[in-house]
Amino acid sequence: MAATVLLETDCPTEAATASLAAALAARLRAGDMLALTGDLGAGKSTFARAFIRARLGDADAEVPSPTFTLVQSYEDGDGVEIWHADLYRLSEPEEAYELGLDDAREAGICLIEWPDRMPADWWQGALEITFTIGGKGERHVRFSSDDAAWAGRLQGLVA
Repeated sequence: MAATVLLETDCPTEAATASLAAALAARLRAGDMLALTGDLGAGKSTFARAFIRARLGDADAEVPSPTFTLVQSYEDGDGVEIWHADLYRLSEPEEAYELGLDDAREAGICLIEWPDRMPADWWQGALEITFTIGGKGERHVRFSSDDAAWAGRLQGLVA
C-alpha cells in the first residue's frame, strides 16, 4: 500500500492505547477498514479490543482474540457490524474470501490484524495503523493511508 503518514503518536501505557482506540472508534462508520500492523505483542489486539468495547459502550464486554477462530463479529448500538479478524494463520490471500471479509469490508467496520495476508487490493482506502514497541515498552503508533480523506477524519484525534 503506497500510503501517506497522517499522524504519529506514542502511547506510554495500555490505558493510553485504549484511550486512543476509543477516540478513533467514535469517528468510524460502516465501510471503514483498519489495517493493524506490527510485530507480535506490539499492541494490535489491545487496540482492537479497546476499539470494540468503545463501540459497544461496554468497557467490560467479552472481546476474545480471533487468533484461532480467525474472525469475531459484534454489533454496536447503532446496528453497525464490527468485524475483528486475525489473519496470521492464513497461508494464501484468497482464504480471506472464505471468511466473508469481502462482504464485511463494505457493510461494516473491519479491524484486520496481519492485513498483509489478505488480497492486496483490499488495502485500498484503509487506514493502516502500525504499532512498534519503544525502548521503555511504550507503543509508537503511526496512522497512514492512500486515501486523503482520512487526514480530515483524524484531525484532533490526539492532543
